[in-house]
Amino acid sequence: MRDVLRSPFVAALLGGLVVAAALIGYDQVRDPDTRTVVEQAPLRSGAPANTSSTADGQSTAGLTPRQIYERDAPGVVLIRAQVVQRSDSPFDLFGPQQQDESTGTGFVIDDDGTILTNAHVVEGAVRVSVQFEDDRLVDGRVIGKDLSTDLALVRVEPDKVELSPLRLGVSKDVKVGDPTVAIGNPFGLERTLTTGVVSALQRQIKGLDDFTIDNVIQTDAPINPGNSGGPLIDAAGRVIGVNSQIQTAQGGTGSVGIGFAVPIDTAKEVIPQLKSKGRVDRAWIGLTTVTVTPSIAKLGLDVERGALIQTVEPGSPAERARMRGGDVQAQVGQDPVLLGGDVIVDIGGTPVRSTEDVATAVSTRKPGENVSVTVVRDGLRVKVRVKLSQRPSVVTQG
Repeated sequence: MRDVLRSPFVAALLGGLVVAAALIGYDQVRDPDTRTVVEQAPLRSGAPANTSSTADGQSTAGLTPRQIYERDAPGVVLIRAQVVQRSDSPFDLFGPQQQDESTGTGFVIDDDGTILTNAHVVEGAVRVSVQFEDDRLVDGRVIGKDLSTDLALVRVEPDKVELSPLRLGVSKDVKVGDPTVAIGNPFGLERTLTTGVVSALQRQIKGLDDFTIDNVIQTDAPINPGNSGGPLIDAAGRVIGVNSQIQTAQGGTGSVGIGFAVPIDTAKEVIPQLKSKGRVDRAWIGLTTVTVTPSIAKLGLDVERGALIQTVEPGSPAERARMRGGDVQAQVGQDPVLLGGDVIVDIGGTPVRSTEDVATAVSTRKPGENVSVTVVRDGLRVKVRVKLSQRPSVVTQG
């Protein structure tokens, strides 16, 4: 079961603890008056060390969890969102019955008072409050949301609080095994730090509108409900992701060591539009596909690679271009597949070998843009012209 995260400093390097224990025992035998001081080792990634220094004079080659916490925790905030709950009773003519409060995390990204968080933290909120390190609580205003990436921006008046923007890293450079630090407010426990590593890359999770979020970072740093919107930080103290979801055991709600963070590179792409428009404009073609595998190709397809169209959304650009979906159900292993539809092999001059290629080709274009799509239909290569439209808010892939 995968849960969206809605609702004391622990850091230990096992090797360091074993050595420290051995040293302490040795000192006690040799000289009872000798006192051993154990210091935290800096976190290290597999990347070459960058020995440059930050504005506060600290090296970015590798910081200890304590240094990261002291530097970045002041920029991590607790977000309180009041959500109106409506009654389902047919006798309730006046709508709102009560206001519930949900909590999450966010972090400051600039000196203008802009805070990055998850969209699900503030979704449906009628009022947002932001609590800073000094316990000062100020009003926040949601200036933009993107349900497809589960990201949102909240703004506070910069002259009312002391702002400590976090440094943004580059998530495409992250490798499996790199150390991570998560700072957030699990279960309302403010500014909690946990440590771990990057467990996997290229994961996919669903946004609030059921569109897929790609290139997600998986970490084993313990995160729980309330960590939503908080930063996932690398060994140099830079944000590499926004903690968003966790995998839980059946019937559970807590961490089992599998957390997912929206990559900061994705956030960098949407932040400018969220600031200027309050939303992200995305192109939409209106169809679903499956990747043509050797097993699928053997079912009478005339191609070995491509994206086989499964469904075409009524009224979509794909339907207006008379693209065809499948109408004959088949079974490939455990998965049902619809046969008889067009196989997309090229979009805008770029070969298509998978359903991911279709999503990438569409996402890099703008609503209203015309694109040439080559499909294989009844053994023939056919070119169709598709005018992409604005992605709707309803759940439809493509």
